[in-house]
Amino acid sequence: MPEGTAALTPRTAPDALIAELKSLLGDRLSTAAAVREQHGRDESFHPVAPPDAVAFAQSTEEVAEIVKACARHGVPVVPFGTGTSLEGHVAAIHGGICIDVSGMNRILAVRPEDMDVTVQAGVTRKQLNEHLRDTGLFFPIDPGADASLGGMAATRASGTNAVRYGTMRENVLALTVVLADGRIIRTARRARKSAAGYDLTRLFVGSEGTLGVITEVTLKLYGIPEAILSAVCPFPGVAEAVNTVIQTIQTGVPIARIEFLDDNQIRAVNSFSKTSYAEVPTLFFEFHGSDAGVAEQVEMVQAIAAEHGGTDFQWARSTEDRERLWHARHNAYYAGLSMKPGGKGFSSDVCVPISRLAECIVETKKDLEASALFTAVVGHVGDGNFHVLFVFDPDNPAEVAEAKRLNARVVDRALAMDGTCTGEHGVGLGKMQYLEAEHGRDALDVMAAVKRALDPANIMNPGKVVGV
Repeated sequence: MPEGTAALTPRTAPDALIAELKSLLGDRLSTAAAVREQHGRDESFHPVAPPDAVAFAQSTEEVAEIVKACARHGVPVVPFGTGTSLEGHVAAIHGGICIDVSGMNRILAVRPEDMDVTVQAGVTRKQLNEHLRDTGLFFPIDPGADASLGGMAATRASGTNAVRYGTMRENVLALTVVLADGRIIRTARRARKSAAGYDLTRLFVGSEGTLGVITEVTLKLYGIPEAILSAVCPFPGVAEAVNTVIQTIQTGVPIARIEFLDDNQIRAVNSFSKTSYAEVPTLFFEFHGSDAGVAEQVEMVQAIAAEHGGTDFQWARSTEDRERLWHARHNAYYAGLSMKPGGKGFSSDVCVPISRLAECIVETKKDLEASALFTAVVGHVGDGNFHVLFVFDPDNPAEVAEAKRLNARVVDRALAMDGTCTGEHGVGLGKMQYLEAEHGRDALDVMAAVKRALDPANIMNPGKVVGV
């Protein structure tokens, strides 16, 4: 059981609650074992913890009625989007009702003149961008998986474009949220800035379902760039590749994506995606802007890379070639898993100040090279964020312990460099134990006080983020 949850006890949904929800939802309430199991897991290595039932909601009002019923019975509520999270966020470790919002997939309003959009929480990022295709606008936050936008807001997701466009924190204008007592609130209007009261939007962005259920999201949109150019460049070593990143950012090049893959990750990508990249530390780049602007960015980055031994750029100019390149990058997690058939993946996630990035990754690689586990490093290094994938046999206690030991080393090193235990995966179950070291006891107590104020019965995704 994760730290901070020992005081909780399972609160199995009573028959009366199941009957009440069945009356409300009909066939959209499921107690089937297979459905419950599917909703008790994400993409992480954490054990499956199925809810007592799964409610497939179709509107904010339905979510409110479900939450009110659960509140009356003191039964936990666990929101669910697409299940692509990586820290055990959706595991119903104390039972209860899972609210699946995937059916809430309507795009409610696109406002090209304001460059914003309002969607239901179950809309996925790919669905949104397909809908926007003919407007000249796009939504840039790209965590790799085709995650739901409500889930992306709840976990404060980011991804490959964050170095230029920011994370969900910077791109959510407003939310509609169902609170623990069933009240429905809107956290903000659509103005691009406001000084009116507490910033409730930022409070719920990253709250991981522990303060309420996000049902609608209003997002910033961006114009599709006139020119887009992608590239791959190998480097003689980790330090050379990462120092290229640091110098690029410090020089002020407005690069859209700059991704690092170590030699093991490139080897896995080649095997999985049938590519033929040199199996050495490598950077993936993408440049956005006008034709002249992209040409200037390319010239600057090529000069910086050359200083660090990176000269063999491979360019992807057509949409098809760029999509192929980034598809290989986005499949890095599954590529790593394929290196140990039957193995489980444990993906760490830290972020450090950009000036400490090279030191952090080089020291991490020393730890990894001394281990018998297959590991791979990949990261959105333009903002100091990187991941280590540990692939292990879940039935081998020694391998499980080794993965956890290495992960602790990565996190402790990041915190020592004034970084964070998670740049984008979120806390869920997996990172709770590190929050006090990162924030201090007093700050953690403030978080717990917010949780108790908004959810006094502790029914909203209990046992995640902070223990109360």
